[in-house]
Amino acid sequence: MKAVVLAAGEGIRLRPITYTRPKHLIPIGGKPLLEHTLTSLREAGLREILLIVHYKAEQIRGYFQDGSRLGLEIEYVHQPEISGTAAAVQMAEEYVDGEFLMIYGDLLTSTEAIRRVIESHRRVKPSATMALAPVEHPERYGVVTLDRDGFVTGIIEKPAPGTVKSNLINAGIFILPEAIFDEIRRTPLSPRGEREITDSLTLLVREGGRILGVKLESSDWLDLGRPWDLLEANRRVLSRMEGEVRGSIEDGAYVKGPVYIGDGATVRSGSYIEGPVYIGGGSDVGPNCRIHPYTSIGEGVRIGNASEVEGSIIMDGTRIGALSYIGYSIVGEGCTIGAGSITATIRFDSKTIRMRIKGQLVDSERTELGVVMGDNVKAGVGSIFMPGVRVGCNSWIGPNMVVYRDVPPNSFLTAEQSVTERERPQEG
Repeated sequence: MKAVVLAAGEGIRLRPITYTRPKHLIPIGGKPLLEHTLTSLREAGLREILLIVHYKAEQIRGYFQDGSRLGLEIEYVHQPEISGTAAAVQMAEEYVDGEFLMIYGDLLTSTEAIRRVIESHRRVKPSATMALAPVEHPERYGVVTLDRDGFVTGIIEKPAPGTVKSNLINAGIFILPEAIFDEIRRTPLSPRGEREITDSLTLLVREGGRILGVKLESSDWLDLGRPWDLLEANRRVLSRMEGEVRGSIEDGAYVKGPVYIGDGATVRSGSYIEGPVYIGGGSDVGPNCRIHPYTSIGEGVRIGNASEVEGSIIMDGTRIGALSYIGYSIVGEGCTIGAGSITATIRFDSKTIRMRIKGQLVDSERTELGVVMGDNVKAGVGSIFMPGVRVGCNSWIGPNMVVYRDVPPNSFLTAEQSVTERERPQEG
């Protein structure tokens, strides 16, 4: 069986991280998100992969190439424009021959989940199979209803709150027949002007096709649609990581639990690292730093003297000055954060933190959340970032600034200074 992976989307809700990379290449636990998906496909027995790409496709091609590094055979199809999941699947028509597995490329899922879908499909032999995940807010997704035998009776995209009859949603893993391409050609445009694969499957059901619903465990599936989802994905990946030390640990440093330290990385004396933690090759941590669990530090990162990093993703080439605190944050590549800088992570009233996504304030449902910072940001000494702010790529933050609101890309934020000459004392 071949696999088709949809990896064309831009990931607007994940800005500013996706201004400079496709969401599928965001590092999670030291590896791009899409690499975790491809590894799960390989471990489930799938070797032939077609990637449907569009946004910054050259980065995806450049990283994965022909797939041989991962033990895969990868081919690519460029989708000329983003026009819905059904339109993306249709790009694979000349590639597949028979049934095929299709998966969204912005999911974090387990090998076990993919195997469960494949094995259930082979055992029951329905027309098609789709994975379902239980969620607390199904109205945000495509809600699926089942009959008593586990076959799909309806799929409703983002139903109005209060009308939901199920907590099971489309989990983005399918086994589809070649006949799905005929249904896609008959699929009308959705209200947002796109062709959705769930509408194509609805047509299949109306014509007598049977779609098996396979329920996944909550721990086997995560949709990475919002910035704080990246932190949860990072936590899940690191919780399964085994420790390995390839770099050096100086005398007087303390490393506890599963910690990966890459080639050429150094943990200096007096540092305390509590795993699971990932530290990429060539990074330099300490002296006297504390790195809390569920932290990923990329390659060539410098964490200065007596700094503290907690539950965060720090990307390649970033430098964090001495005596700083970075908590529950995502910091892009090539950033420089001046000494004594702090990311605040908790509101005074202890309420959950909201972040502005596509112009609207969205509740993260987290009580601890720091900053989301794009690539190449420069922050002066003593910078303070309030909970949930986003800082766009290539921005400069002046020293001792308190950042209360989102900062657009390519901005320079500084406080005005006023200098008044003191009156000279009179002589005599």
